[in-house]
Amino acid sequence: MTSLGRTIPYVKASACGNDFLIIDGAHATADLAALSRRICDRHEGVGADGVEWLFPTDEADVQARLFNADGSEAEISGNGTRCVAANICSEQAKEKVVILTGAGLKVCNFISRNGAQFEFEIAMGEPEVGDKLFIEVNGREVNGIPVSMGNPHYVIFVNELVSGWQADAAEIGRSQDFKQGVNVELVNIRDEENIDVVFFERGVGETQSSGTGSCAAAAAAIVTGKAKSPVTVHTAGGMQMVRWKRQVYLRGSARIVCRGEFFA
Repeated sequence: MTSLGRTIPYVKASACGNDFLIIDGAHATADLAALSRRICDRHEGVGADGVEWLFPTDEADVQARLFNADGSEAEISGNGTRCVAANICSEQAKEKVVILTGAGLKVCNFISRNGAQFEFEIAMGEPEVGDKLFIEVNGREVNGIPVSMGNPHYVIFVNELVSGWQADAAEIGRSQDFKQGVNVELVNIRDEENIDVVFFERGVGETQSSGTGSCAAAAAAIVTGKAKSPVTVHTAGGMQMVRWKRQVYLRGSARIVCRGEFFA
């Protein structure tokens, strides 16, 4: 049988439609950006919003380095972190999983399991909510709120989505106000306990969900008095719960989709 060359085992997992490949860092190459782009390609690769590369560490159960679909490295993904926790709990019976991310240690508390579906609540840390920031986008002024969840976000409150919002979000991501780029969230307030959010993520584009984006949107809504904790965040990929008590906690599901090999 002819060899197919070097193979890279992976696990694919999804958290509210935000999908990730989870790969042992032993298979990492010198150019992780290029390899991540290849494997995330939805036509020539496996397809995913990003790769969580796992490495051993003495500080936690595992270290996770996140590379987006475009090859850029990001500090953290709340959904990606939950997918990593689900992968670990699919192999070990653990009540708590500690993951070292680029935004620090994150504690994932196991809540339940139903086959390949897991639910966790993650302690996401204290959000940094800035003052209103006006940005000129395509000849008009946009009013949003910068929020850091260990990674940068820009939250815009809207009454309805207008066509072409993705182009505006991409333009915001290129703004000189955000030297490292930014994740953009458009938020519609249903009521004090429910918000609808769409996401345009740095290094990925439009996604069905975002864990840190959900936290940022909820935090901005709470600080501006538009919502109160806990907040249910409704997204195209499903619902997540965000509560803020000293720090932000993100609760949601993660599903192991499949395991396979990528022929590098």
